[in-house]
Amino acid sequence: MIKGLYEAHLPVSNLSNSIDFYKKLGLEVAYENEKLAFLWIEKGSSWLGLWETDKVNTPYHPSLRHIAFKVDLADIKQAKEWIEQKGILVRTSFGFPSKKQPLVLPNNPQAHAAIYFDDPDGNSIELITPLRLDVEVNFEMMTLNDWLEGKKLSKNSL
Repeated sequence: MIKGLYEAHLPVSNLSNSIDFYKKLGLEVAYENEKLAFLWIEKGSSWLGLWETDKVNTPYHPSLRHIAFKVDLADIKQAKEWIEQKGILVRTSFGFPSKKQPLVLPNNPQAHAAIYFDDPDGNSIELITPLRLDVEVNFEMMTLNDWLEGKKLSKNSL
């Protein structure tokens, strides 16, 4: 029945500024009115709704103001440079400063590579790609470079 996620929504304080920000990330405007815009993440498959509202002042919590965009492994390897070339700062996440990202999340049995930054209103934006699914090997959170070099991992976990 369910095939994927079609839409997600974030609060913003200035719709025009937020549209510009998300267009820098490659999203395309699908619909816009005075207080709402939908931008295609993948045209015809998924989009992001941006709502201009005072609810943007709600304190950040990942359950309220977070979105993760799926990317390929080749793209996550270049994500930090790509983000910074757009004038966006990669933020410290899980104790890993920007220079140590992307990082690998040990959501055993899964492993995902991710990098984090904020939109103009402090909404949490994540680029993420699966590295391993359904293989139970415990490991600590680490940088993607360490993961790719096989550090702190057993050979059968790669």
